[in-house]
Amino acid sequence: MAEPGGDAREDLERLLLEGPRRYTRLQVAELAGMPPARSRRLWRALGFPDVADDDPAFSEADVRALRVLQALIDSGFVGPESEATLARAMGQALSRLADWQTDMLADVLSTRGQDGDEPADAVAAARTLLPLLQEIQDYVWRRHLAANADRLLSASGAGDRRELAVGFADLVGYTSRSRGMGGRELGAMLEDFESIAAEVIARHRGRVVKTVGDGVLFTAASALDAVEIALELPDAWDAEDRPQLRVGAAYGDVLTRLGDVYSPVVNLASRLTSLARPGTVLVDRELADRLHGLPEYSVRPLKRVSVRGYDHLQPWLVRRRRAGDVDEPDGPDSESRSDLEGGSESLHG
Repeated sequence: MAEPGGDAREDLERLLLEGPRRYTRLQVAELAGMPPARSRRLWRALGFPDVADDDPAFSEADVRALRVLQALIDSGFVGPESEATLARAMGQALSRLADWQTDMLADVLSTRGQDGDEPADAVAAARTLLPLLQEIQDYVWRRHLAANADRLLSASGAGDRRELAVGFADLVGYTSRSRGMGGRELGAMLEDFESIAAEVIARHRGRVVKTVGDGVLFTAASALDAVEIALELPDAWDAEDRPQLRVGAAYGDVLTRLGDVYSPVVNLASRLTSLARPGTVLVDRELADRLHGLPEYSVRPLKRVSVRGYDHLQPWLVRRRRAGDVDEPDGPDSESRSDLEGGSESLHG
């Protein structure tokens, strides 16, 4: 029995793969001048499942891509120790982008009703949208490279170690609330959250590292930018029909690698977020030190607590300064239990 929409599927694949599938894995490797073991390792790193050696699953575009990658390796620009890492980073980033674009296209087609030829509509839409998406993706990529020009010129290794503020913003009670929501309603809430978070973070010169369902991880080069992001996010998100937001942030030496961040600072920001009460911002001592004496912020130490990885963690509560607020010195006499009560419990609420 013929597969429904089989002709349209073949047309769509030819469009996306720039031609028909005609080569096996071994043939592609031979044509590209790449050892088969290396081509398989890179294919897996890109996030694709293995194919049988006799399956003609590859097109001319696959041959060209492997030739370019082999040329990069031969030039020394990409070393054997980093080729799979590069492939994995690109595969993970672009896989998510492709998933979103597929959903977007499916939503557009679903609104057209059942009167037309849906498989043919999908092919026609892809034919129209593909060059536009390629052009805008190239533009955004170049703009992000330009925004990182200083790092591009001064980078000295596979990773970039520097001082950054790292922050987490977390939706309180997301798990329990999401159970009672339909897929469309939940999707709309998450879209609103990601949109608002991205806008606030960009406004204060921060960078969204990643979003994971109920939270967003961000960085900022400046402690002031980080605290402005942290204070503004809960207010920008606040609405009666939304779960509250809490934020934790820390400052220190961070390794940025393949678009992600690695450091005890990241773990510390996560722990502070789990301790924060809904609608509040907690920071570590390093970030608090950079805010002391600034007239626009109130910075107050809270009760020391023990959490996973930290036996006596000292959180600092940051708020916009109000009349009568005074910065307090670090010490047990100035600690407040009430500002932490409910924080840990609400992580799973």
